[in-house]
Amino acid sequence: MMKRIALVLTVSLASCFNDTRDLKAHITSVQANTTTHIAPMPAVTVFDHFDYSAQMSRSPFDVPKPEVMQEKIQQRSGCLNPDLSRKKQPLEKFSLSDLVMRGTLGELGVTWALVEASDKSLHRVAVGSYVGLYHGRITAVSQDKVTLLELVPDDTGCWVERETVVAMTETSVKEQER
Repeated sequence: MMKRIALVLTVSLASCFNDTRDLKAHITSVQANTTTHIAPMPAVTVFDHFDYSAQMSRSPFDVPKPEVMQEKIQQRSGCLNPDLSRKKQPLEKFSLSDLVMRGTLGELGVTWALVEASDKSLHRVAVGSYVGLYHGRITAVSQDKVTLLELVPDDTGCWVERETVVAMTETSVKEQER
C-alpha cells in the first residue's frame, strides 16, 4: 500500500513539470539580454606624496605664536566692527529677503514701520532698530520704505557699511486696502 502511494505521488509530481516551454523561453530571453562583457576597472590615480616638514612652515598641530596673532589683530584694529556684545533683536535672525514691509504707524513725531517676518509674525520697528543677518541698523522710515545700514564682512577680515532699502511691495499695499 505504501509503495502505491509513493508511486502515485511521484507520478503526479512529475506530471506537474512536463510543460517547461515558458521557463525555457524566459531563460533564453535573459541570456539574450545579458551582456557578457564587463567594463574594465577605472584607472587608479597615482597618489602624490607630500613630505611635510615643520621647519619650512608652522605645523598645523601647533598653536600660533602670540606675536603673529597680535600682528593680525593690529592690522584689523583700524577696521569697522559690529558691536558683538549688543543683545540681538528679534528680526536679526531673518535675512532681509524674509522680511516684508506691511505699513507704517505714526505717533508724536515717531514713524514706526510694520515688518512681517517669514514666520508670519508682525514687528514694529523704528529708527535705531536692528534687522537682518548683517547687523542692519534702521536709519530712516518713510511711508513706502525702510532704509538701513548693514555691516557686511569683506575678504580682509574687516566690515564695510552698505545701505539697503526694504520697500513696501505691491502685494502689501493691496492687502492693506482690503
